[in-house]
Amino acid sequence: MGIKKKKEMQVAVLTICHQDLETLKSFADVEGKNLASLLLHCVQLTDGVSQIHYVKQIVPLLEKVDKNGVCDPTIQSCLDVLAGIYLSLSLKNPLKKVLSSSLNSLPEFFLTAAIHSFTSRLQEELNTTDLYSYRKVIDNISSCMENFNLGRASVNNLLKNGKKCAGNHITQTQLMNDLLVGIRVSMVLIQKIQDFQEDLWKASSSPIWQNMCGLLSIFTKFLIDDDLLQTVQSTSGLAVILFIKTMLHPSEKIPHLISSLLLHSVDCTSTPEWFMSSCRSLCCPDVSESALLFLCQGTLAMLDWRNGSMGPSGEALLLDTAHVLFTLSSQIKEPTLEMFLSRILASWTNSAIQVLESSSPSLRDSLNGNSSIVGRLLEYVYTHWEHPLDALRHQTKIMFRNLLQMHQLTVEGADLVPDPFFVELTESLLRLEWHIKGKYTCLGCLVECIGIEHILAIDKTIPSQILEVMGDQSLVPYASDLLETMFKNHKSHLKSQTAESTWIDQWHETWVSPLLFILCEGNLDQKSYVIDYYLPKLLSYSPESLQYMVKILQTSIDAKTGQEQSFSSLGSCNSRGALGALMACLRIARAHGYLQSAADTWENLVSGARIKQGLVHHHCQVRIDTLGLLCESNRSTEIVSVEEMQWIQFFITYNLNSHSPGVRQQICSLLKKLFCRIQESSQVLYKLEQSKSKHEPQNELTKQHPSVSLQQYKNFMSSICNSLFEALFPGSSYSTRFSALTILGSIAEVFHVPEGRIYAVYQLSHDIDVGRFQTLVECFTSTFEDVKILAFDLLMKLSETAVHFQDSEKLQGLFQAALELSTSTKPYDCVTASYLLNFLIWQDALPSSLSACVTQLACGDGDRSAAVVERNTLMVIKCLMENLEEEVSQAENSLLQAAASFPMYGRVHCITGALQKLPLNSLRLVSEWKPVVERLLLMSYRLSAVVSPVIQSSSPEGLIPMDTDSESANRLQMILNEIQPRDTNDYFNQAKILKECNNFDMKDLNASVLNIDISTEIEGKEEKTCDVTAQMVLVCCWRSMKEVALLLGMLCQLLPMRSVPESSDGLLTVEQVKEIGDYFKQNLLRSRHRGAFELAYTGFAKLTEVLNRCPNVDLQKLPVQWLLSVLEEIKCSDPSSKLCATRRSAGIPFYIQALLASEPKKGKMDLLKITMKELISLAGPTDDLQSTVPQVHALNILRALFRDTRLGENIIPYVADGAKAAILGFTSPVWAVRNSSTLLFSALITRIFGVKRGKDEHSKTNRMTGREFFSRFPELYPFLLKQLETVANTVDSDTREPNRHPSMFLLLLVLERLYPSPMDGTSSALSMGPFVPFIMRCGRSPVYHSREMAARALVPFVMIDHIPNTIQTLLATLPSCTDQCFRQNHIHGTLLQVFHLLQAYSDSKHRTNSDFQHELTDITLCTKAKLWLAKRQNPCLVTRAVYIDILFLLTCCLNKSTKDNQPVLENLGFWEEVRGIISASELITGFPNAFKVPGLPQYLQSLTRLAIAAVWAAAANSGERERDVPISFSQLLESAFPEVRSLTLEALLEKFLLAASGLGEKGLPPLLCNMGEKFLLLAMKESHPECFCKILKILHYMNPSEWLPQTEHCVHLTPKEFLIWTMDIASSERSEIQSVALRLASKIISHHMQTCVENRELIAAELKQWVQLVILSCEDHLPTESRLAAVEVLTRTAPLFLTNPRPVLELQDTLALWKCVLTLLQSEEQAVRDAATKIVTTAMSQENTCQSTEFAFCQVDASIALGLALAVLCDLLQQWDQLAPGLPIMLGWLLGESDDLMVCVESMHQVEEDYLFEKEAVNFWAETLIFVKYLCKHLLSLLSTSGWRPPSPEMLCHLQRMVSEQCRLLSQLFTELPPAAEFVKTVEFTRLCIQKERTVACLRLLAFLEGKEGQDTPVLSVWDSPAEVRQLTLPRTEAAF
Repeated sequence: MGIKKKKEMQVAVLTICHQDLETLKSFADVEGKNLASLLLHCVQLTDGVSQIHYVKQIVPLLEKVDKNGVCDPTIQSCLDVLAGIYLSLSLKNPLKKVLSSSLNSLPEFFLTAAIHSFTSRLQEELNTTDLYSYRKVIDNISSCMENFNLGRASVNNLLKNGKKCAGNHITQTQLMNDLLVGIRVSMVLIQKIQDFQEDLWKASSSPIWQNMCGLLSIFTKFLIDDDLLQTVQSTSGLAVILFIKTMLHPSEKIPHLISSLLLHSVDCTSTPEWFMSSCRSLCCPDVSESALLFLCQGTLAMLDWRNGSMGPSGEALLLDTAHVLFTLSSQIKEPTLEMFLSRILASWTNSAIQVLESSSPSLRDSLNGNSSIVGRLLEYVYTHWEHPLDALRHQTKIMFRNLLQMHQLTVEGADLVPDPFFVELTESLLRLEWHIKGKYTCLGCLVECIGIEHILAIDKTIPSQILEVMGDQSLVPYASDLLETMFKNHKSHLKSQTAESTWIDQWHETWVSPLLFILCEGNLDQKSYVIDYYLPKLLSYSPESLQYMVKILQTSIDAKTGQEQSFSSLGSCNSRGALGALMACLRIARAHGYLQSAADTWENLVSGARIKQGLVHHHCQVRIDTLGLLCESNRSTEIVSVEEMQWIQFFITYNLNSHSPGVRQQICSLLKKLFCRIQESSQVLYKLEQSKSKHEPQNELTKQHPSVSLQQYKNFMSSICNSLFEALFPGSSYSTRFSALTILGSIAEVFHVPEGRIYAVYQLSHDIDVGRFQTLVECFTSTFEDVKILAFDLLMKLSETAVHFQDSEKLQGLFQAALELSTSTKPYDCVTASYLLNFLIWQDALPSSLSACVTQLACGDGDRSAAVVERNTLMVIKCLMENLEEEVSQAENSLLQAAASFPMYGRVHCITGALQKLPLNSLRLVSEWKPVVERLLLMSYRLSAVVSPVIQSSSPEGLIPMDTDSESANRLQMILNEIQPRDTNDYFNQAKILKECNNFDMKDLNASVLNIDISTEIEGKEEKTCDVTAQMVLVCCWRSMKEVALLLGMLCQLLPMRSVPESSDGLLTVEQVKEIGDYFKQNLLRSRHRGAFELAYTGFAKLTEVLNRCPNVDLQKLPVQWLLSVLEEIKCSDPSSKLCATRRSAGIPFYIQALLASEPKKGKMDLLKITMKELISLAGPTDDLQSTVPQVHALNILRALFRDTRLGENIIPYVADGAKAAILGFTSPVWAVRNSSTLLFSALITRIFGVKRGKDEHSKTNRMTGREFFSRFPELYPFLLKQLETVANTVDSDTREPNRHPSMFLLLLVLERLYPSPMDGTSSALSMGPFVPFIMRCGRSPVYHSREMAARALVPFVMIDHIPNTIQTLLATLPSCTDQCFRQNHIHGTLLQVFHLLQAYSDSKHRTNSDFQHELTDITLCTKAKLWLAKRQNPCLVTRAVYIDILFLLTCCLNKSTKDNQPVLENLGFWEEVRGIISASELITGFPNAFKVPGLPQYLQSLTRLAIAAVWAAAANSGERERDVPISFSQLLESAFPEVRSLTLEALLEKFLLAASGLGEKGLPPLLCNMGEKFLLLAMKESHPECFCKILKILHYMNPSEWLPQTEHCVHLTPKEFLIWTMDIASSERSEIQSVALRLASKIISHHMQTCVENRELIAAELKQWVQLVILSCEDHLPTESRLAAVEVLTRTAPLFLTNPRPVLELQDTLALWKCVLTLLQSEEQAVRDAATKIVTTAMSQENTCQSTEFAFCQVDASIALGLALAVLCDLLQQWDQLAPGLPIMLGWLLGESDDLMVCVESMHQVEEDYLFEKEAVNFWAETLIFVKYLCKHLLSLLSTSGWRPPSPEMLCHLQRMVSEQCRLLSQLFTELPPAAEFVKTVEFTRLCIQKERTVACLRLLAFLEGKEGQDTPVLSVWDSPAEVRQLTLPRTEAAF
């Protein structure tokens, strides 16, 4: 948005050698006008830009010289110097380009001399023997050939003289890039030098020819050398083909020679001798795959394929190249080579298109759509279009597009749409699932080729289908690109077909209408992605559609507004609705410039009221879009209007406290855009004001005087800052603080005033005072580090202002508080200490007593700030080190005392924090830093030695429990001996007994703080009491290790290194770096605690990165040495090894990860190859039990490496071997191996199939086709097939001994994630068919879960078209009822396979209804043949249940296909059979007593589902339903089995819910009418909780008038007694039943109140009980379900109890319910808050309240709903005339609960107990003072507008006494706080501040009531006059007040 400053050009200064300088001086004339003088002056300049000016004068000066000047020695010498200057300049220096451009205009008569000078200079450079000068020579030759005529002529001259300009065989790795440039330059020479187009040089005696042969030989060696970079090999392949093409004569032989080279069929006898001598190695049959691949690349790139210039032999070469590439595609698996292959195949399709444009008919036949070559290319596309590499997927798109063009060329002239190839391709693509990314790209290409009409004719819903998948982020870019291609093509087609303008309506209906539906009703992700990706593309292509969209949406909003008197029409709380869609469209339109001027079109497009509704809308995306509409503009200088500023201010008031990080980020980003717009437009306004036109009237930029707009800007920004600082009140939430500080930081950044800027409309520093400065400093106390960071950064931006607010006494207290916090046992306190210390360092506000130990620096004013910071940092670090060294010494004596009293990690954290802020590469006090660094390292090692015994213990988590007696200590000693057989640390030789209360004297701990009197606070006070727990010891130890690791890693990363110990050029020596490396190795390989070794890994990773970039050779070799050492140690490890084989090998994988991840990715990754080879060999199965430990380590390390994303595609070649190791390891008899194999297998599944993004285990998004899987990992095809065959052959052996085959689980887990693609074809060598019989046989496994997995795994292996035949085949294998010998496991496995196949078939799409019904009929007939399996003839309930499930699924499928018409099923006699099964089942006859058989619950559930389906079917078909129904719902509900009752109730509940919601088509089915009595009886006797809950739900959904009158007759309870019974349940049962009972009781209450108006007093007691029940349900500690039930109850009863003009409850109860609403609106659960806003919306939408606010009938957010609720309540109090009794109650709310202050008192005096992991419930959203602020404002507004005053002073006496007492107690508590209490007693200080604000607010109201307002009454600084309440409330009529 802002105007970017033009980057200044950096030009390096040209220089010349001493000899050339003397030459110029000798020829320079006195006047300084000749060329020598010009050059001399030029080279003496020190500014490169100025030198350019002089270079441009050279040629104009020479043009003035006549032809005789050629012989002038001055000119010749100057030309020679110019040549030297040109060749000395670097390739990227602008001077080089300027010089070459100038010399291109050199007068012709000077060319010969200039060429001679350049040739001689080039010759001198070519004669160099310095290896490192070759790159410069090559660059110069390259630049000479690049648009430089003089240079090209000079190089040509060199070749004529036979000079060798390249060909040096550079093998050094560091010169690899130079080698690449050399090859490229050689190719440029061949292509651009004119002499190579002639034949004179082709004589064998020609020097050029000899050099050419030498170069060809060298390039051949490069090509076959796999040790070189592949880019070098690739370029060498291009060069080889280019040289062959240039050297071979006649050219007609070129295709044949290259073809024979590619096919390994070179005839040595007929091949030129020069070729054999140079390229003999390429003629061998064992040429590497990479060499062959790059030869193909050279063939396609270097030969001319246009216009068929190579004839038939060229066509043959093209086909041969394709076959070679197809062969390579099945062999190459290395990721980089795969990438090359895809590019080369795409290049081949480009060449094929060029050839086809003028090709022979035979080639057209070979390359049409039905040819084998095109088929192979399509297979490649289908296999790789889901490849994880984006670049490779892009190549498949190019290939597919080119294939379509190739087929077009072969059928040129024919109609494309009916072409069979295109028709079949289209249909096959549309049959694919939408989760396949390749489908989108290929469809897009197809649309571009044949148009969209054919595709829309097949399926008109395709636009909607594509929009539906846009909720998946991974598919969004592909879907939006496809939609864009489609709607563009469709519009072009419609415009060309239709002359009238009616085509736009059809286009809108096809593309815009589905979009609007998604924007209004889609889910959140879907709408967000559509707005971000699709909507801008649509509006960009068709801006005129905006008017259509706005018109439709405005109409929709108006229609809804007219209906909103009914609450049910407000829509779902999750729906953005038409308003959200409108805001999104307008936002995109304005941001992209489709609204020319927001001010001009504002009133026409959207009203201000709707803008405000959008800014506080219930849906967060609507709020963001509305804010974006205001903030974003395509013009960065567009004036911000007054209305926009008012709306922004309104938005900020209610939207800072957003829990969603994404929403906060968008808010801050959009506001920053607005501030940039204000800044940019203010500059324009200022210039306009200063110009002469300021006296003119209105101009086009602004409608008012610029000075007025500037003042408005200033006022607006000041107002914004006021709001943001007010948001940092005590107790404000993390979200509010984060948002406010981020926005303030943006303001400070955008409105920063750099030197030279003329005008600044606003400066944040002008609005900073002492209070706000203190507020920012207090933000360091936040427990969230993000807030600390933002506050610190903002203070740094205000550092100049901060100087005015420094109080030495206050700063001294801050320093003391920081030192105290750095030893706190709360981990977050040391973070606060670190920021405090950094703040004091940068503000130069440290105590003066610290400066004595640091040398003062003498420096200039410019460096003073940096010098002061360095000095201060050094002082603080020395101070911290002094303390830390003393504490480490004490910890060496007693670690328990250290853990309880002064955990040392805080000091280290502060040291690290101070160093991080310092530029360690440019220190001034180096001599003082060196000893500090040495002490830091020694101190780190000492600290680590103290805590490492715990971390390296085999059980660090449970050590050192609290034991105070010798007996417990003895037991502890026994445990230690048992669990630590290999620990040899003396520390654990005996248990520690703490004397008495573990009291430690803290005096000695503070004696050494550099003469700073920080111990005075402790003296004279009680000794600190500390209880040591295992948690405290462990936290102390692992955090200390963590901080030491981070400190050492940072030192290695940031500190400069000394080459030798004595040198003064760095702070770290080589030996120190080695010591640090050894330290990390020791800790990573020995630590057992994850927190310790994870952070040690972070530090070690920094070290390894430094070592890989280090110029020191010894240090460079360290990672390799460490890696080989640890691999050897792993290989030799045994059970007695110190390496941790448990805890997933602890830090060992991290250690190896750090070493491998830091290896340069552009190299050959040799370390990775070595490591993977060793680990794969160790991870394989072994018979030697001694090798178990290395195997476990190898498996754990492999898991970590496969999970490491930094290794990327480099790890993919090892996936197959890793999978083999995991599957084979799962069969190991050793549990540790099996466990590690399982973890490795899980990591591999994620690496192969991607991260699971949903909860569905069988989601298609984490699957791939069998072709793609086995093409990427071909080694797994035979392995998996062989393993599966082995398992299948023995899974059900005749020995009847169950063989569980543990590897079957993993095999099936892989196979079930594969699926056949319609694109696979049948000729694939990697067909999935061979797996099918083995998977079927796995279904016979004796393990139940394995049979289920086999059934699921079978489904993807069977094509949809083959499913019916497969099902019939499986059913045929089932035994008949007459068979005597069969196994139930076999039957069960087969039936599961039938069930899952049938389920998949029923879910399939793109099948005609008739085919579907016919095939299902055949399956039904086969099923009837084995019906005995569902009857009692089958003794196994498990198989009976599955067969019944199949029958049930068939009924669903046939019902779906016939649309609820039953003739098919009846004609088949299916229902008759089903009724027979049910009638003969145990549902009718019952079970014997105590009948317990495996599979009984499953059987009962399956049978019940079938029975329910039969009941519904009979009811739908027969009027005489009693005769046809085999069983009734009543019988099912009376079953003794809860499984039956639960399923029946679930089915009935669904019907009642549909009827209650009005969604049912025909209302309640007749079968369910008059069942109230039945449900009442069930409710009384039901004992199963789940069934009881469903019965209560059904009663809730039924109309109470239908069943409530029957209670007395049915269950002997009067309606009133039934209500009491329901409320008793609601108050005593568990949460779900409690919630349902509360809803039911509320519905009964409402029914009583509405039907018994005269006798309401009869249930007064029950009403009070119900109110208390609702109040209890709103408490924060209750489950979310309970509070949501309370919300629903309050929403439904709001018109009756909350807003009734004639209250039916007592005022105290009514206000109690309103307090519940306010509590729910402040709940931490967003779901509860969002639901609670419905209560407020309902309350605002009543006839007597809709005028209270301007947001009636609007869906609003909880933040503003809190204020709106209070506004409505105050209005109601006035309507009810209940101010006198209501005001004291609301003042009580304002003051807070009576126990709030007691909590403050108790927390001040109790001894603090540290239970580190026991956290009390905290509401991170609610802000007490926000509630107080709203309540105070609305009460003041109510009192001021109503004029009400208490009739007598005694009325408020009690409240006044309470407030006075509270004021006195608060004053006392504040005096008891220690210095800097906001930091050292943050919680207590915040509580007191909040209570103080509440008390002040109450005092203010009391003073107002007494008429004393303004008479020395304290007021809240953050509150304004009550007039501001009117942004929430609208004035009623005067009479109303």
